[in-house]
Amino acid sequence: MRLLASYGVGLIFGIGIAISGMANPAKVTNFFDVAGIWDPSLAFVMGGALIVTFIGYRLVLRRSAPLLAPAFQLPKRADLDARLLLGSAVFGVGWGIAGFCPGGALPALGTARIEVFVFVAALVCGILVAKAVQHRAALRHSAA
Repeated sequence: MRLLASYGVGLIFGIGIAISGMANPAKVTNFFDVAGIWDPSLAFVMGGALIVTFIGYRLVLRRSAPLLAPAFQLPKRADLDARLLLGSAVFGVGWGIAGFCPGGALPALGTARIEVFVFVAALVCGILVAKAVQHRAALRHSAA
């Protein structure tokens, strides 16, 4: 059941990305081009997502547990550290340069455009490099 629910949520997300045009990297990069061909539609998509999320959290968190899990898995940390800030900056710069975010790139794989496959390959490589760096740091920390 969890797999089916995950598939359904992913399908709805992918359809939303496609309908909103966010699978088109030019639409995203034009949002960041405030001195040129600025396209504010990304702000409306993000604003709509924030409204739905705000309402959804208010309704869902009234429950004692989610429907398909024994407990909610909410973040326990609320502080801003260098790792979070650096990761956010890398994400934003990559999104602005490539025009894809990870969530939007996966549905865009269905377009079969080569730049989407290059982005997703670079994304996977970046994840693997980050995991290797974290693993080495953990080994160094435990040896000290």
